[in-house]
Amino acid sequence: MDKLTPEQRHRNMAAIHGKNTKPEMIVRRGLWSRGFRYRLNHKRLPGHPDLVLRKYRTCIFVNGCFWHGHNVDRRAMENSACCKIPKTNHDFWVAKIRRNKERDKEDQRKLAEMGWHCITVWECELKPKQREKTLDSIAFTLNHIWLQDHGAKTISYPKVEEESPLYIAAEERK
Repeated sequence: MDKLTPEQRHRNMAAIHGKNTKPEMIVRRGLWSRGFRYRLNHKRLPGHPDLVLRKYRTCIFVNGCFWHGHNVDRRAMENSACCKIPKTNHDFWVAKIRRNKERDKEDQRKLAEMGWHCITVWECELKPKQREKTLDSIAFTLNHIWLQDHGAKTISYPKVEEESPLYIAAEERK
């Protein structure tokens, strides 16, 4: 049973916005401080990604665990550690979260066909204990993508067979 009246619940849900959310601001500040530059909510790309890094051909989606059903099986639609499906109007929420997950998957497929990389950051990964680790892993992934796309060359050096043993700098000679 819902503790709020339908009017109060409506006002609460209507106050939730999709842009400039706290998790999104955390990711934006973390990437900016690490030297990454980006554009916000690119209208021409499928799914209107939260952050677009053109230099890296990468889109970053910052998803709320509840709205996008983090760690919720698409078929069973049972609660997970970070996503609790409401008991009131359960069928509505199951259908809504299922549609969101399908739309996310389709948008990422379209972006991949266009040659874009997609990174999804979940709200629960930005809790204070995990925040720096998550931001570092995003930075690592972006740098890895850039190196892959720009053909970082690996040089194989010829093997040199040693004729005489080399001395260690601190080794005493007799």
